[in-house]
Order: sequence, then C-alpha cells, then structure tokens
Amino acid sequence: MLEALFYGTLTGIALCLTFGTVFFSLVQNSVDNGFRTGVKIAFGVFVSDVIFVFFAIFGTALLPDITNSQKWIAGAGIIFLIVLGLNNFINGQPKIAYPKTRFGNLLYYFTTGFLLNALNPVNFITWVTIATYIRSNLHFNMTQVITFFCASVVAVFAVECAIAFYANRLKRLFTPKVVLIFNRVTGAVFILIACQIAYTTFLK
Repeated sequence: MLEALFYGTLTGIALCLTFGTVFFSLVQNSVDNGFRTGVKIAFGVFVSDVIFVFFAIFGTALLPDITNSQKWIAGAGIIFLIVLGLNNFINGQPKIAYPKTRFGNLLYYFTTGFLLNALNPVNFITWVTIATYIRSNLHFNMTQVITFFCASVVAVFAVECAIAFYANRLKRLFTPKVVLIFNRVTGAVFILIACQIAYTTFLK
C-alpha cells in the first residue's frame, strides 16, 4: 500500500512538471488575477483527471460508442487551444470580460482548467498507459491501483496549487513588458500544442 502511495505521488508530481497548456494557463492567470484563480483552474483539471482515471481503471466499456470520437474530441481541443492562443498572442494582454458573480467566476475558471485538460487526448492516453503499466509490470491489485491513482490526482492538484501560489508571489517580477512577452509565449505554446494534436490525430 505504501509503495502504491509513494509511486502514485511521484507520478502526479512528474505529470505536473511538463510545461503544457495547463502550466502556462495557471501561471498566467495566477499572475493576472490572483492565487484563487489558479486554484479554480487546478480544480477543473482535478475533476477532469478523476474522470480520466475512472475510465483508465474500470475500462472504456461505459463510454458511449461514438464513431471517430477521439477525432471529434481532438478537433474540439484544437479549436479551443487556437482560440486561446490567438487571443493571447495577438492581443498580448487580452481584456476579457470575466464574470462578476462568485459562481460565474468559479464556473469560468473551472471550465477553463477542465477543458484545457479534457480536450487533449494525450492526457487520457497517458492515464490509460500508466494503468496498464502498474498492472502488468508492478502487478498492483485493485486496492493498490486505486491508492496509486488517488495519490496521483491529489499530487497533481497540490503541485498545481503550489505553482499558482508561487506565480502570484512572484507577481512583482512580472512588469508590463514581461507580462506581454509571457502572454505571447503562452499563446504560441497553445497554438503549437494544437498543431501537435492535429498532426498526431489527423496526419500521422
């Protein structure tokens, strides 16, 4: 049990240290709008990961049988990332009309984190691959598998909250010029990842 907990925590930390769309969105929004904004995005990612992990553990039999479903999801993800990327890259410091109510604010950032994670097919494939590996190579039983994944998703959420916290604490280093450059780099990263998803899904 301790072994599953240890390896699960390490896996969750490792998954967070890849500089993907969630990382850049966390840093950008935490700098622009505060630590709590980053936590809301991280919570959206957490819920998305829990859903992925559920199907990685118990199989995809419960998923609806939709023809070319992976391509539809990838296509939606590509459009979503390109819109975000162009918004950041062209405007630099986009002036978005964020919801004013608490619920609207939570829903906006939660949905952003959820979609950034859920609309990238690589994330689901990663969880399925991990599930296959720990069963076939580490020979974990069901209790150990569930412990492993619980530790993983909690570690992902904790590390993402830490990223949001320290990004906000370092806010004074983000001068208007630095923020402009960072936002454009973030936009470029979103567009490049969208291109990568398009290539691996439709062209490769």
